[in-house]
Amino acid sequence: MFSHIMVGVSDFERALKFYKPVLDALDVQFRFQNDERPWAGWQSSPDPRPLFLIGQPFNQQPHQPGNGQMVAFLARSRAQVDEVHALALAQGGSCEGPPGLRPEYHAHYYGAYFRDPDGNKLCVACHQPG
Repeated sequence: MFSHIMVGVSDFERALKFYKPVLDALDVQFRFQNDERPWAGWQSSPDPRPLFLIGQPFNQQPHQPGNGQMVAFLARSRAQVDEVHALALAQGGSCEGPPGLRPEYHAHYYGAYFRDPDGNKLCVACHQPG
């Protein structure tokens, strides 16, 4: 369905320090980094797409997080949701909803919500029974 998802950042180095450990904890493979542009990308597995990308806006205008937009990453377990949420907060993220069941979505939905240092809203969710 998706080719890639791009998240704008205002401070590339700060964003890279946030995203690298968070995506490593989710076993998402780092694919490239280009400091001149600046941008970086991670790839899905086993296929190389979709890509998840971070970078400064292409139009060179200041980054502004969107209202109502969110990127949700799939976790393989509830423990991984807990781990990634704690890691995101330790890397400078802010909590938007602690890890827990969200039965309003479905009986096994276990998710956590946070914002990166630029204010982009992210989620880590597991859909497996506990």
